[in-house]
Amino acid sequence: MTVEDNIKKLNIILPKAADPVGSYVATKISGKLLYISGQISMDANGNLIKGKIGRDLDTKKGYEAAERCALSIVSQAKKICEDDLSKIKSCIKLTGYVNSTDDFTEQPKVINGASDIISKIFGNNGMHARAAVSTNSLPLGVAVEVDAIFELN
Repeated sequence: MTVEDNIKKLNIILPKAADPVGSYVATKISGKLLYISGQISMDANGNLIKGKIGRDLDTKKGYEAAERCALSIVSQAKKICEDDLSKIKSCIKLTGYVNSTDDFTEQPKVINGASDIISKIFGNNGMHARAAVSTNSLPLGVAVEVDAIFELN
């Protein structure tokens, strides 16, 4: 089953790949590595998913926000790969940032939202190394941000 087949089977509608809003690029290819800049949590309507996990949002809502970040990552990958996700060999690493309270300790459970959807979409090629980091603030007050590194064929 192809990556596109998995996306259809999972009834996933990928968001539009957003253009950068700062002094950086959304994606960068170096050799066979594809780097995808941090994607912030936005719902299916393009609204920011804001708040602090552990105060404004619970772990489940954080998981869903991380999942949305991962879908944006896939959109960015699809765009740079000229709509051909078969150009991706594997996901190497995800780094997830969780805007959370000082006493919140379930950052890995939140970032599982991104890891799980990448693994579902890419199958065994979606298995990756990862970091889940707590932060006291993220751009625009979003709840989660995730970046990625993929290997290209």
